[in-house]
Amino acid sequence: MLQWSTHGKVADMFENPSTLFLSHSAQSLAAGTVLLRRSVAADAAIYIESGRVALGIACVGPAAEGAQTDCALEHQLGVLEGPAWLEANAAVLNLPNAVDAVAETDVVLRRVPLEEFRQALTGGSPAAHAVLADVARAHRQQTELAVSRLAKDAEARCAEWLLRHAQNSDKGVCSVQLQLRKRLIAAQLGIAPETLSRVLRHLRERSLISGSGRTVNLVDPSGLRSLAGV
Repeated sequence: MLQWSTHGKVADMFENPSTLFLSHSAQSLAAGTVLLRRSVAADAAIYIESGRVALGIACVGPAAEGAQTDCALEHQLGVLEGPAWLEANAAVLNLPNAVDAVAETDVVLRRVPLEEFRQALTGGSPAAHAVLADVARAHRQQTELAVSRLAKDAEARCAEWLLRHAQNSDKGVCSVQLQLRKRLIAAQLGIAPETLSRVLRHLRERSLISGSGRTVNLVDPSGLRSLAGV
């Protein structure tokens, strides 16, 4: 759990979460209940009071949030045990959930509406809030990278990487400057350098990108987004 040396609502919320959710009733849910769906925007921040939750990527056609399912996670990235906030970075950054979450044991949780959660964050010092946002972004990037390596093929991962690093020039050209060696980029994507070269060649053949050397032009950003699933 994050600990802050500053005072105020942000510090109180993480050092003593009950100051935020005491007014919200506790829910008891059985093992196997889907608590979060990946890529779905949550309407509340979830605090796990007790129990264990598995985080990862659900198998094809997982049950809706709140339903019980016998379908285990296809890829498990980690486990969270209460007391702890569940996928708090999504609530802090106002982003959809990055992972699926399924109760591994019976759990007791409380849901705090997002508006109330974010209002509590704004009550602390600007420095504390900035640190919290930085930590949330770093954790989110690590999670997205892990999910991408498990859930997407090499072409989808490469397309996503290009979109994330693209910049628009003054002339309206969308491009990526390859400042790293290909072997380092391939390592980030979890593929071999030879695979990266082959994927870039395929993307050029499909007229999704153009250029050679250190500059890659994104000819069809919408096509790349479709390929990346973003």
